[in-house]
Amino acid sequence: MEVELVRTSGFCFGVRRAVRMVDEALKGADGPVYTLGPLIHNPQMVTKMEEMGVRVIGPEDDLPPGVVVLRSHGVPPQIEEKVKAKGHKVLDATCPFVRNAQMYARSLREEGYEVVIVGKRGHEEVEGILGYAGGKAYVVWRPEELASLGRPDRVGVVAQTTTPFEIFSSVVSELLKRIKHVKVYNTICDSTSKRQEETAALAERADVMIIVGGRNSANTTRLAELCRGLGKPTYHIETADELRPEWVEGASLVGVSAGASTPDWLIGEVMEKLKIWNEGGK
Repeated sequence: MEVELVRTSGFCFGVRRAVRMVDEALKGADGPVYTLGPLIHNPQMVTKMEEMGVRVIGPEDDLPPGVVVLRSHGVPPQIEEKVKAKGHKVLDATCPFVRNAQMYARSLREEGYEVVIVGKRGHEEVEGILGYAGGKAYVVWRPEELASLGRPDRVGVVAQTTTPFEIFSSVVSELLKRIKHVKVYNTICDSTSKRQEETAALAERADVMIIVGGRNSANTTRLAELCRGLGKPTYHIETADELRPEWVEGASLVGVSAGASTPDWLIGEVMEKLKIWNEGGK
């Protein structure tokens, strides 16, 4: 049995940057260090940071002033101001790609465009972008969801950074058919697209796919959906303890991929366990 890991796996640039900012805050802070909501969508990494002394808080929590690190998915500007008003020092760990989407949404609203966000309603990143659009934007995932938009003169489009390009493209194509003036900012993260392409290519060759990452991670879940869509047995796990030998029994090639918020040590544990099974161990 051969085990192959995609080249682009583990922390993306934005997540790596956010984790580094927390590490630096812990080293330099005189008081408590908080994150506003989970810093990233990986429960095991969040737990590890809590063990290091980082506390996850909400915007309404009244706690002793300290350093508050904004999560990599970003937050609405109103929430950031609320945190500052409580006397906290704010460190913004918003992914730069997410920040671009936020700024484009704000500029489109200021220019008088109706704003369309292609993404998953309720996701923290989308809620943050929505806040920068003044809370007035249409969040859609499929072209048919544009029915409520009507036919305004001008529409501006941004995307949740983990949106598959084919979904973004289908929404934009529908808008171009209906709206006279459409301004489009492709804010999809290049790393996300590359990870999805590599995972799909591996799934085409593999007998079984193992996807490692938080079940609350949108981009990790999308990787699993891609593989299942190709008709391959696919297992989405968070840790190596969830692996089952019967999943890979008789497989010639086991493919492994991981989400953008999955730390290398979790991926390494999965690869090591598969390697032991391949060598006849338990």
